[in-house]
Amino acid sequence: MAATTKMQPDELDIDTALVERLVAGQFPEWAGLPVRAVASAGTDNAMFRLGDDLVVRLPRVPYAARHVEKEQRWLPLLAPHLPLDVPVPVGRAGASEEFPLPWSVYRWLDGDDTYNVPLVDLAHAAVELGRFGAALRTVDVSEGPASFRGGPVTEWEGGHLPGAVRDLAAEGLVDADLATASWEAVLRLPQWDGPPVWVHGDLLPGNLLGRDGRLSAVIDFGGLGTGDPACDTMPAWTLFTADTRPLFREAARVDDATWARGRGWALAWGLVTEHYYRDTNPVLAAVARRTRTEALAEYASEG
Repeated sequence: MAATTKMQPDELDIDTALVERLVAGQFPEWAGLPVRAVASAGTDNAMFRLGDDLVVRLPRVPYAARHVEKEQRWLPLLAPHLPLDVPVPVGRAGASEEFPLPWSVYRWLDGDDTYNVPLVDLAHAAVELGRFGAALRTVDVSEGPASFRGGPVTEWEGGHLPGAVRDLAAEGLVDADLATASWEAVLRLPQWDGPPVWVHGDLLPGNLLGRDGRLSAVIDFGGLGTGDPACDTMPAWTLFTADTRPLFREAARVDDATWARGRGWALAWGLVTEHYYRDTNPVLAAVARRTRTEALAEYASEG
């Protein structure tokens, strides 16, 4: 399901006709292949199927353009180390008069995103996704860029969380006292003091693919970079259940402090994202609501 309105003020207009012209101009060998929009709730990129075997990925907003070169450079180096399929770049196009940003062509990965078609075997997914994060952290980070979610969650939320709690509570969607107390507990956590490691940074249901009910691939490496691995534990609350969460944690091989910071990420990301996208991207807002609900339930159980 795709968002139906622009989510950000500087979002570009991208449609099938534009992609057809861009492909014909930059990749004449693929000119004439059918182009079909891929439904997505992604906020940074638009995707279009190109024939049966390829997909075009274009930044929706200027800031996402910096991810193009990063993915082109690092995905081929990381892929051999990872236990799940990841996108394979096969073409890079530069900015042009018709489209002012660089863009990419990838091999098409079969599967359905796990928001639109939920996974049947969550236990399998918990183990495989946990192993994915653990494997990613073992790869050499030399020259790797910092992830925008690789630092403390307080840097990411930028002071927006209290306002999100206030507004959501006013609508009866959140228990303000519980959310505030939970956030204060997050603020007291010790921060990551280890060396930076690779993180995906955006392991949301829409960035995970499944086939026949089982997790098969991880996509959208726009958040790829180095830093604190806590952000990559968010699927524990975004996707998994109380029964499968321990399987994910064991496979991910993270310590207690990292797990606690990850739950802090789930709380903050869930509240701020639901608040920001509730009108412009109902799919992402629903994922955020589920995430902060699961995190808050755990905080409440400990109180």
